Amino acid sequence: MDTSVTPTPSSGAPAPILAVEGLTRRFGGLTAVNRCSFRIEVGRITGIIGPNGAGKTTIFNMVAGALPPSSGRILFDGTDVAGLPTHTMFHRGIVRTFQIPHEFGRLTVLENLMVVPAVQPGERLWRVWTSPARVRRREREVRERAEETLRFLTLWEVRDELAVNLSGGQKKLLELGRAMMTEPRLVLLDEPGAGVNPTLLLKLRDMIRHLNRRLGYTFVIIEHDMDLIASLCEHVIVLAEGSVLTEGPMDAVRRDPRVIDAYLGGGEEGGAPPPPAPLPPLPPPAGRGTRRGSGGGASPDGG
Repeated sequence: MDTSVTPTPSSGAPAPILAVEGLTRRFGGLTAVNRCSFRIEVGRITGIIGPNGAGKTTIFNMVAGALPPSSGRILFDGTDVAGLPTHTMFHRGIVRTFQIPHEFGRLTVLENLMVVPAVQPGERLWRVWTSPARVRRREREVRERAEETLRFLTLWEVRDELAVNLSGGQKKLLELGRAMMTEPRLVLLDEPGAGVNPTLLLKLRDMIRHLNRRLGYTFVIIEHDMDLIASLCEHVIVLAEGSVLTEGPMDAVRRDPRVIDAYLGGGEEGGAPPPPAPLPPLPPPAGRGTRRGSGGGASPDGG
């Protein structure tokens, strides 16, 4: 069955690289994502924000292929990819990072990057004997790319360190580096600022901006740090109770009374809603850094 469709963007708008249409995910009697629809334009940095339990990470899990939707469509380049497994999404160019990094702890930092690229003939033992020159050539290419990536990430000095020994912030940089090794078309960043010290967070922000502006990476970022979202994102999507509450530029979104109400609980009972006001930077939610952000979970997450 041909699952391709012809996108129907609004007049003058480019066709989206990703379009989510009526996406729903239920866990028993709980609806974590409820008929959610939005579009991601190629070459943009788009933010997804919302209180804990809004369905943010569940949407990432479905887009990345770790969780099938209960209903709805996920259109990537106009083709419905909903329900395809993670390895298929990876080969199509969709990669993601996690709130809690998933490094290979017993491999070195350099090795963590070298295992990522696809089409490595040395992964098949018989090719080591039948095509040794090809294996060596590809391994040299992968190593050179990994070394360039480590220099960009300022992780060169720890390239031979076991990944398990890195700091939390360095592991976040390593996660970004593994995404870079795939030449991705769409990068899903799940709370890249969680657990990162302010100095390293500024460095991470600048790297994301560089990858977007200089290399054309398309990013979608889940984040609770409103200052980070405001400094990076041209467009922001606000989720509440599994659906899109509103979307638009950050300046408009953070002054929307509905957004303030979703985060802060609104005004007094029975009274009028509070007037529009700048949404203050939100502190990290209780327990942040311990909540599992895995893409493979089969139950609703805190995002």
